[in-house]
Amino acid sequence: MRSFSLLTALVLGLSAFVRAKSSQGDDVLVILDPKLNRDDYSLFFGGLEKDGYSLTFRAPKDVKPKIIKDDVPSFSHVILFTPETKGYASDITPQSLIHLLSLSTNLLITSSPKQTLLTALSSEFSLIPAPPSSPLLSHFPARSDPPTLLPIPVPDPIDPKSEYADHPLAIPPICSPHTKAVWYEGTAWALGNNPLLFPILRAPKESFVSDASGDEGAEGVVDAAEKGGEGLWAGSSLAVAAGFQTREGARVVWVGGVEVFSDRLAAKEIAPGVPSGNTRFTRDIAAWAFQESLVLRISHISHHLASSPPLVGSNTTNLPTQYTTNDKLTYTAHISIYNPSSSTWTPHVSLPSPQMAFTMLDPHILTTLSHSPSHAGTYTTTFRAPDRHGVFKFVLDYRRKGWTWLKSEEKVAVVPPRHDGYPRFLSAAWPYYAGAVSTSVGFVLFVVVWLSGEGRETRKKAE
Repeated sequence: MRSFSLLTALVLGLSAFVRAKSSQGDDVLVILDPKLNRDDYSLFFGGLEKDGYSLTFRAPKDVKPKIIKDDVPSFSHVILFTPETKGYASDITPQSLIHLLSLSTNLLITSSPKQTLLTALSSEFSLIPAPPSSPLLSHFPARSDPPTLLPIPVPDPIDPKSEYADHPLAIPPICSPHTKAVWYEGTAWALGNNPLLFPILRAPKESFVSDASGDEGAEGVVDAAEKGGEGLWAGSSLAVAAGFQTREGARVVWVGGVEVFSDRLAAKEIAPGVPSGNTRFTRDIAAWAFQESLVLRISHISHHLASSPPLVGSNTTNLPTQYTTNDKLTYTAHISIYNPSSSTWTPHVSLPSPQMAFTMLDPHILTTLSHSPSHAGTYTTTFRAPDRHGVFKFVLDYRRKGWTWLKSEEKVAVVPPRHDGYPRFLSAAWPYYAGAVSTSVGFVLFVVVWLSGEGRETRKKAE
């Protein structure tokens, strides 16, 4: 089931790579550092425009176009290619970027080893930045390039030996299958314990963060490795690209180096005749950030007595508002996934392990929804209402890293049976019924015998 779920997501991801449209809008603001040449990133920007996005460019200190106007975001997505910028216009602050997320605007942010405003902002997302002016470097594999420019393998979601196989639910399949290694130049972060944060691309095991481009800092890394703890900035515990999804559904992607998106690294070969995976990787993370991939929604919810026919269609205005204790109930959720290639919502047939809770303060019943083979995208379960009256809720709360969170609550009243709702005779009460009947019959016989005996005594006295 898990492998089928990943395969479905990957097929949709590949179709999105061909022609993509965001589920939240196609207008993108690109805040580009004046030191960067827009033409050096033509493959990335051109790919977005080819997929239907409308890009608007602005320098960090420009005052127009405004990011937020009258508390309404002007763009659906914002890209910050300002890895070394220290000065911004008044409408670009850490507070305004956080406010953008609360308004459901998605962000793609690049950083660098230098200490900037974005370095401080990353801490708000439970990213622990490396020491200033300390890039990620590695001497393996042996190559003629400087150690600060290193190839990083991209985990394959369908490879049984990759980390996806060990953690299929904790690691979302953002990257396309068979993506080649990417060239990377930049910094790395340690990850905090925030459940909304997850790594997209980890640093290689043999890499480390150092303020020297050569081997001068190797002894410090060895000492840190022997001591352990927070002093160790090395290995796959670091992330060079990380994703963050807010509770409201907005998405943020952090990348430790802007050069990952450059034409130079996209054209650079990993091996003779083997192109790098930079173009595909950067498009995949942009697709996730802009809510093209792994986007779910609940089309509609229904519930009814198991003995009655289900409601037809998505009309939920006529759902029952009251049930009786011990009723047998059927709960159904219709879940769709966004298809960016056609900009439509299609039934999602491989949602892994969705659960529904029937709660009154605490969950009284927690059950897994199973997919209906005859109705695509329909997940259902049947259970018996608890023998307790009160106001209950059908709660569907589905949370998986990288996937859109699904939340639905439907309130119903569970009442005791009416006076005519109880069975007229209880089989367990037959002894009591027999006792009552025998007592009544015995009393009648006693009265008859007593009255007949009194009449005979009266006649004898008269004689």
